[in-house]
Amino acid sequence: MSFQKACKDIFTGCEGSMVIEMEQNRTPLLDAVEDLIDTKPAYFRIPGHRLNRGISSRWTKNTGDLIFSYDVTETPLTDDLHAPGGAIEEAQKLLSDLYGADESFFLVNGTTCGNEAMILSAAFEGQEIMVARNAHKSAMMGLVLSGAVPVYVMPSTIADWGIQGEIAPEGVRALFREHPHCTALFLVSPTYYGICSNLREIAEICHENNALLLVDEAHGGHLYFDGEAAADRRRGALQCGADICVQSMHKVTGALTQSSVLHIKNHGVRSEVLSRVAQNLHLVQSTSPSYLLMISLDCARYELAMHGECMYEKAAGLAESARSRINGIVGFRCFGKADGCVFDETRLVISARGLGLSGFALDELLFETYGVNVELSDHENVLAIVTYANEAQDLERLVGACAEIGAAYRGQGGENDTRVIMERVHFPGLPKQCITPRQAYFSAKKEVSWADAIGKISGQVLAPYPPGIPVLYPGEMISPEAWAYIEDFRKKGRHIHGAGKNGKLEWIKIIV
Repeated sequence: MSFQKACKDIFTGCEGSMVIEMEQNRTPLLDAVEDLIDTKPAYFRIPGHRLNRGISSRWTKNTGDLIFSYDVTETPLTDDLHAPGGAIEEAQKLLSDLYGADESFFLVNGTTCGNEAMILSAAFEGQEIMVARNAHKSAMMGLVLSGAVPVYVMPSTIADWGIQGEIAPEGVRALFREHPHCTALFLVSPTYYGICSNLREIAEICHENNALLLVDEAHGGHLYFDGEAAADRRRGALQCGADICVQSMHKVTGALTQSSVLHIKNHGVRSEVLSRVAQNLHLVQSTSPSYLLMISLDCARYELAMHGECMYEKAAGLAESARSRINGIVGFRCFGKADGCVFDETRLVISARGLGLSGFALDELLFETYGVNVELSDHENVLAIVTYANEAQDLERLVGACAEIGAAYRGQGGENDTRVIMERVHFPGLPKQCITPRQAYFSAKKEVSWADAIGKISGQVLAPYPPGIPVLYPGEMISPEAWAYIEDFRKKGRHIHGAGKNGKLEWIKIIV
């Protein structure tokens, strides 16, 4: 199918190969809620707004009120997320069938709760679990809940771009030799920047060591529909041997914010762990799940089943066209195949380093001058996420803005301009782990000045955001290297998760 036809027919045909055995053209949860609405009930259940009548008119005057009729709770027609036996069960079975999982679960507390459930299931208190150091901070929450002992594996660094890259299989193999009792490996693939690790080889290493591969695939639910990557590492985690993975369906498909899914695929390794996942989801999910979120998951699955390859092709085509054009702008470059990594081609990592501009500066110029809103910025780059819902004019604005910035700013930077990159980014090494995250969480603490923090044991997490990757976990020694890295963010007024109420990081909690 041509890119142009994919753009035209994205929701009007293109049923194709992804429509498989289980009648993927059904939306059982959506249908069940609509059946409830059609009964026009005298409603005495939660929620209190009574299907749509009690929502503030200040809101509904612009949105209308019909959507609020779908905000219901458990009824004989609408099933129960925590004991599914009807429409939700059917919807989850359709999801597992589409992704080739043994079992799939809707998540209404985002991928965060899925990451927590994976770690809770894989490692008990005192057991070792291998964790990629570039994992999202939700992994730390899982470690606090479980009491597991993290063994960190460092990702590679892509120095030319100032970002962290893949987890190398040889590094995983070496750590298993040093820590043969690790119960699992938890990693992120693709990363926020779209970098994919070699999950096939890593899964084989894990299984050889009787360990599970747990994948935070928050940004990768669409990769299963890349029709040209059948033997490529861009294929999804489940297809590459992962035992459990979590996907943020709201990030790259049509689900509502906070809507995620968890998949299980039994490869005959530590099967008893897989049976604990559903139980642990009860610990980390709301007992009042939003039916709006679950319906959005049901419908997002439907669209992927009907049009998934077209959706991916459209997004990848728009991104590749923009990538090529941005690479032709003097002073700009865009991450691509020439950089030697396997990556999600729908992500645009853009640098204006050739103009001397930092990613923070480029982000500011794009938004304030051109109304172009990118996902994140860092020391060197901005990240634009392209999906099937973008149109050509969106990419035209992005590329046109880059061209105008290139023409206007070329040769204008100076040493006194705070927007100018003066040095390469340097990621700190692993701090010394003194106690586990759980022990640190429940230890007595006191506050000291951030200026006096070097050499102390951190009592809190510090994660520059985005991308939300912790530099310090609770229980780790605050090394001079880690302190200097965080201090650079602090001085420049960048956002740091864990920095306190005002976000200024004047004080830090340390273990007494």
